Amino acid sequence: MRIAVFGVGGMGGFFGGILARRAKDVTLIARGAHLEAMRTNGLTVKSELYGDFTVPVQATVDPREVGPVDLILFCVKTYDLEAAAKQSRPLLGENTLVIPVQNGIEVPDQLAQLLGGEHILGGLTYVAGSIEAPGIVAQRGVTGELIFGELQGGKSPRVERVLGALRKAGLDATLEADIRRKMWEKFIVICATGGVLAVLRQPFGPVFASPETSQLMQETMKEVYAIAQASGIELPNGIVCRLLEFMKRNLHPTAKSSMLQDLLAGRRLELEYLNGAAVRLGRKLKIDTPVNFFIYAALKPYVQGFRSR
Repeated sequence: MRIAVFGVGGMGGFFGGILARRAKDVTLIARGAHLEAMRTNGLTVKSELYGDFTVPVQATVDPREVGPVDLILFCVKTYDLEAAAKQSRPLLGENTLVIPVQNGIEVPDQLAQLLGGEHILGGLTYVAGSIEAPGIVAQRGVTGELIFGELQGGKSPRVERVLGALRKAGLDATLEADIRRKMWEKFIVICATGGVLAVLRQPFGPVFASPETSQLMQETMKEVYAIAQASGIELPNGIVCRLLEFMKRNLHPTAKSSMLQDLLAGRRLELEYLNGAAVRLGRKLKIDTPVNFFIYAALKPYVQGFRSR
């Protein structure tokens, strides 16, 4: 199976590095100093799950050098989705499958409009990763799983084939028969972890240590849960409490959400696709979202990036 990883940040670099150790035909689509470092020295992954390793990789900025592949892992920031989708078209063959791993509940439907619905699967991950330096990515915590599945539900021979290829390459992959439900669970989590940590400028440890900020995270999640229910997604009772406990058990105390990392570095934020989307969907479905609106309003001045002087 020919695989392309589009977007080699912390998460994409982690997946790309794991795949490149065993898979025969993996290409990383990257740019800038990160790309040049990987071409020169290979990709170094520092992982709490797999240890530290360096692997030579095929990497390019131009998908036209690669041609059609069997599978694309889409790992770019959500605000780059449209531009990346257009750039990725040379990778698309008649039977190419695309697993988007971005934050945001609307991503698969947006990609379906850009690349064709027949190619698009649903996907998510709870991997916490970051770029430490050009050519070096770090993964923290005990979660390295990639979850994916058919958007219409159920399982099919094509996703079973993808599952086999990913597992053979050493990736912790799970095929989910109800991927939209799992994606909504992730959306509930990411609106809280992304938004609350960014507003507080704190990693997970101090946030979970405080009853008040833990409650703030829980209230953020409850609002998104109500939106999911109003959207026709069947989620089990008590799912918010279970997801919160899952995070407390599995996320490293020093780990920072991707939106907090971007905020502290002065980069653009995925705010419009997380808490902004929750506010927008809440208005459409007549669900009150005061906590998500507060987060959205508090972070909106930073959405295009900001550096203190």
